[in-house]
Amino acid sequence: MKSAFTLALSLLSLVQAAPPTANGTRFSIDGETRYFAGTNSYWIGFLTNNRDVDTVLDHISSSGLKILRIWGFNDVTGKPASGTVWYQLLSSSGSQINTGADGLQRLDYVVQSAEKRGVKLIINFVNNWSDYGGMPAYVTAFGGSQESWYTNSRAQAQYKAYIAAVVKRYINSSAVFAWELANEPRCKGCSTDVIYKWATDISAYIRSLDRNHMITLGDEGFGLPGATSYPYQTSEGVDFIKNLAIKDLDFGTFHFYPQSWGLGNAAGAAWIKDHASACKKAGKPCLFEEYGTSTDHCTIERPWQQASLQAATEGMAADLFWQWGDTLSTGQTHNDGNTIYYGSADATCLITEHVRAINSL
Repeated sequence: MKSAFTLALSLLSLVQAAPPTANGTRFSIDGETRYFAGTNSYWIGFLTNNRDVDTVLDHISSSGLKILRIWGFNDVTGKPASGTVWYQLLSSSGSQINTGADGLQRLDYVVQSAEKRGVKLIINFVNNWSDYGGMPAYVTAFGGSQESWYTNSRAQAQYKAYIAAVVKRYINSSAVFAWELANEPRCKGCSTDVIYKWATDISAYIRSLDRNHMITLGDEGFGLPGATSYPYQTSEGVDFIKNLAIKDLDFGTFHFYPQSWGLGNAAGAAWIKDHASACKKAGKPCLFEEYGTSTDHCTIERPWQQASLQAATEGMAADLFWQWGDTLSTGQTHNDGNTIYYGSADATCLITEHVRAINSL
C-alpha cells in the first residue's frame, strides 16, 4: 500500500502535469486558480547560448513571474549566413521549416528550460509587423498585401503547415500555456469579418491538432464599447467583442501603448476596466498581455498593474509587462525603451512589489 506521503506526491505530479486552463474568468496553473503576473521576451528563442537561456528563466522564475510570452516564429525569405537563427524560409517555390541547430532546436531548449522551472509559455505563430519576418515576409513570398494575407490561400497553407510543425513538437510539454495566432493582428480598413473568420478557422485548426492547451488571438484589444478614441474603434479591422466570442479562443488579450495611440497615461484604468467587463460578460479570462512606456516606468505603469489587479474578480486574470531585460554573456539585452531590467529599481517596483501585492490577495 502506498504511504500517504507517496500518494500526495503522485497527486501533486498529476496536478503539475495538467496543462493550464481557463476556469471562468481566471487561469488555473499547476492546481492554483488565481491572478498571475508575467512578462514578454521576443528574443529568448533566438539566443544561441544555453546558459543565457537558463539565466533568464532562472531570474523570471525566482522573481515570481509565472507566464512568459515568446515569439515562436522567425521567418526569412532568404537563407541567412551560418550561425544566424531562423525558423522558417518562405518561398513560392517551396518553403522550408528549419529543425536544425540554428532553427527550432533553439526553441526546443527554451521549452525544456521552462519546463524545469515551472514557467509557462505563450507561443506566438506570426507577427503583424516585419520584425522577424511576420506577415510581410509571407507577402514577399506569396504575393498580395498584408490586408489580403488573411485570405491568401498559399500564405495560409504555409502558415498552417508551420503551426502544425510547432504544435506537434511541443504538444506534450508541460511548459505550454497557450498557442497564440498572431502578434497584434490588424487589417486596416477591412471589415471586421476578415480577422473574425480567419481567427475562427485557425483556432479551430489548432484545436484539431491539440485539444488540451489553450488558444488565444494575440490582438491589441481594439474595437469595444466604452469610448470613441482610436483604440476603441474598429478602423484596424479588429472587433474585440466579436472575436472574444469565437468558440475555440479560450481567453481575450489586449495591449496598451498610450504614447503610440495618442492617449494620455491615465486612460489605462478605463481601458483595463472596459476589457475586464467584456471578458466577464463573455465568461472568459482577460489577459493584459503587453503594456509599456518609454519613460517613468514605475510612476506610469504601476497604476495600470493596480487597476488590473483590482479587477481580478471582474474579468482580469493576469498581466504581462513588455518587456523583460537581462544581462547575458554578451551584455544587456535589447532596450526598446520599454525594457524592465532584472535587478533594477523599475523591476523592484513593477515585479517585486507587484508580485507581493498579488500574493497578498
